[in-house]
Amino acid sequence: MPVKIAVLAKQVIDPEMPMAAFQIDAGAKRVVTPPNIPPVVNGFDENAVEAALQIKDAQEASVTVISAGSAFALDVMKKPLSMGADELVLLQDDAFANTVDSFFTAQLLAAAVRKLEGFDLIICGRQASDWDNAQVPLGVAELLGLSCIALGKKVDVREGQVVMERLIPDGYEVVEAPLPALVTVSNELGQPRYPTLRGIMAATRKRPTIWSVADLGLDAGLLEPRVTLHDLFVPVRNAECEIIEGDDEADAGRKLALRLREDKFI
Repeated sequence: MPVKIAVLAKQVIDPEMPMAAFQIDAGAKRVVTPPNIPPVVNGFDENAVEAALQIKDAQEASVTVISAGSAFALDVMKKPLSMGADELVLLQDDAFANTVDSFFTAQLLAAAVRKLEGFDLIICGRQASDWDNAQVPLGVAELLGLSCIALGKKVDVREGQVVMERLIPDGYEVVEAPLPALVTVSNELGQPRYPTLRGIMAATRKRPTIWSVADLGLDAGLLEPRVTLHDLFVPVRNAECEIIEGDDEADAGRKLALRLREDKFI
């Protein structure tokens, strides 16, 4: 039977944009998306798409990409389709704007997986480049009661099991888990493939499935935020440089040591 794979992906502001273009709306406590710099698919999530497509290249499989947010750029979110994914499901609603609450996002994605009648394997990027929490995949696995293997550099499906080379500080270890399961992958998996012209043309003809909060049928209590964002700001850094001089190198070194002791660095 074909392996049914879901990839959880996120639309983020471009982490490669110039720092001068990065702005925060202090009143709304959110990052302002620059009008001239389009968002992108989170880089680690592109690695997850690549991992799913490698499995699809090796055996019969289907790949569905699922994302949650309040406003999507379709040209951006269709990139996984142009890479070779089969379906795109967007959970889009003004109520889904609270992306800082990882448990809230995990509830949405888990509800979508249930609505799609489950998957053999769910693949996620290790973390998102905006908040860097690395919590949503673990939350989805917990909510769905799935085994979770994190930080993979290679993913295979063999005889009803997922087999993953998992990164550890001094190399990698091979971990297996029965399907269904959830795994997260890192950029050590390799460069995601570039969309082909045929893939881009095929993606333009595909219409994503778009679900609102009503379509997911979630209880109102689940939409209550569990994380409150009190403040969001760009840290201010001040740097000062003082030159310690002396009659010679030894005298300068002595004066430097005395100054460091005065400032309680030594």
